[in-house]
Amino acid sequence: MKKILYSKPVSVILKLFLSLFYPKKYLQGYYFDEKRMGFFWALKGIPHRISSGIPWPVHKNTIVSNKNNIEFHPDSLNAFQTPGCYFQNHDGKIIIGKNVHIAPNVGIITTNHDPKNLKEHLSGEDIVINDNCWIGMNSVVLPGVVLGEGTVVAAGAVVTKSFEQGHCIIGGVPAKIIKTID
Repeated sequence: MKKILYSKPVSVILKLFLSLFYPKKYLQGYYFDEKRMGFFWALKGIPHRISSGIPWPVHKNTIVSNKNNIEFHPDSLNAFQTPGCYFQNHDGKIIIGKNVHIAPNVGIITTNHDPKNLKEHLSGEDIVINDNCWIGMNSVVLPGVVLGEGTVVAAGAVVTKSFEQGHCIIGGVPAKIIKTID
């Protein structure tokens, strides 16, 4: 027996209601049209939406420092539902592809402090996470990194350079290729 939440008329009504809080472009994709968890995330996220101004459903313990410097495919809305993630993008853009998974306590950081003057920041550099990537728990992705399609970042890794070829598992401090994925 199907739950009522999965019926098309209820989905249409929920999307209409949620469009009072979120732009419609964030109320589509896999998590709304197939899996339906997006409705739960969006409803639960309304208080955080009102207080933070972030225009898409975000877990209350996830930090997005600049809502204007981030792009993502709607099928990666789940990346913002894990607690403790930090998307630091004051000066630099974060671009997240389709079907990206991000575990709890991940930091994606486009700007670092200047080691010569800790009161200042270095210029930001964009971070690109391509389709079908998985970023493991407690890992950090630093400025300028590009992760190619199908890259898996092991838990606790610090990614200091790009792995544009993709289809690999990277890990360590600093991260290096552990295994290629055929």
